[in-house]
Amino acid sequence: MQHSPAPPGPDGAPEATAPRMTRRAVTAAATAAALVAGAAAAFVATAPDARADAPPGIHVADGRVVEADGTDLVLRGVNHAHTWYTHTTGSFADIKAAGANSVRVVLSSGDQWTRNTPEDVADVVDLCEENRLVCILEVHDTTGYGDTSAPDAATLDQAVDYWESLYPTLAGTEDYVMVNIGNEPMGNDDATNATWADATSDAIVRLRDIGYEHALVVDAPNWGQDWKNYMRPAAAGVFASDPDANTIFSIHMYSVYNQHQTVTDYLEFFTGAGLPIIVGEFGWQQTPADVDEDWVLSEAERLGLGWLAWSWSGNTDPYLDLVLEFDAANPSAWGTRIIDGPDGLRDTAVEASWFGEGGEPTDPPTDPPTEEECTAVVRVVGSWPGGWQGELTVTAGDAAVDGWDATFTLPEGSSVTQAWGGETTTGADGVHVTNAAWNGTLAAGASATAGFIGSGTAPAPAPAATCSAG
Repeated sequence: MQHSPAPPGPDGAPEATAPRMTRRAVTAAATAAALVAGAAAAFVATAPDARADAPPGIHVADGRVVEADGTDLVLRGVNHAHTWYTHTTGSFADIKAAGANSVRVVLSSGDQWTRNTPEDVADVVDLCEENRLVCILEVHDTTGYGDTSAPDAATLDQAVDYWESLYPTLAGTEDYVMVNIGNEPMGNDDATNATWADATSDAIVRLRDIGYEHALVVDAPNWGQDWKNYMRPAAAGVFASDPDANTIFSIHMYSVYNQHQTVTDYLEFFTGAGLPIIVGEFGWQQTPADVDEDWVLSEAERLGLGWLAWSWSGNTDPYLDLVLEFDAANPSAWGTRIIDGPDGLRDTAVEASWFGEGGEPTDPPTDPPTEEECTAVVRVVGSWPGGWQGELTVTAGDAAVDGWDATFTLPEGSSVTQAWGGETTTGADGVHVTNAAWNGTLAAGASATAGFIGSGTAPAPAPAATCSAG
């Protein structure tokens, strides 16, 4: 949906709000809830065919979202309205510190809001990687296409045009970046919604033809809530249209989902059909209607499904702000529920294993804190005959650091020939990497990365690294 929430007018359309962020309400929410709750038995889905070769990076396997190595990836994160607040880059570290393992980032193709450039998107992706967050990028300009209350909304085809311009930026990031083709791509116009399956399938095929091997995420119509059941019966066919069999469905749960059974029926339809689904957005309320947010969280945990709460901060009406004024030290009641409540971020989020030491909850450990000022990890990103690429990740300990220095030893016959993200020297005790001017100050638990090219054969395993604070 568009953001922040707007109360519905008498015809079900949203009232006027500030152009920055507006949330669309759904017509006849109470009736819709009954329709969604009772409709599951009417649809029969065919389990998707398996593909012989799994795509690189994050992908779908047996109806589940997994990492390249087959590790289950259960998204536990928040939405961040980056396109309207491009200066709030510190939010990525704050979101990680709140326990999230992922962030859904609002981008604009320029059709409704100011276009995010490839350079800006590259910075977002770097921030996600530095903070060890799976990055779900979405184009927001498609929100409500075909609805009279969204006259400037873009089509999914226009969204793919934008993704085509970003392909050189995003190629090779499949391990930690997912492409959410278009946010809530259609409103409540029935004729437009009837085209959802074909338009979505066409967008998927175009992205594959461009070269995208990322996991693709597709939002439901009806402002993301699918209260008239357009996505549910068509999902198997849309999944089958993806030659990579790597498409994930996303439902947004607001006022339509105000009863236990409505939530359960929708999610279990997909899991029963072997189709991957996440809750891409949800809140605790959609003015003026309630949402059964506790049940959304508990059912997602029971079924092992991902979710991303709306939203970190910046809503025009802040009742859905998780933190107020982008201040991580000032969470709202909604934020406290999501961050520290049962089935919330600290309770359930597990960091993606690709980042090097996954498999551990992202909440602070219960053991006594260590005295380490910082830690450093080196990993091999890729290799070729005669050379390889490495990445160094430095993470602050229990206190902030102002400058860092990492050291590691390369095997005989290998040396650093090029480096970025830090000042690199080689001495008798190994390779030293000190922070660059822009990444030396780290909050407690925050991370920075530096990269380098090595000559010779890539070491296996990657060399151990040590770190000291400057």
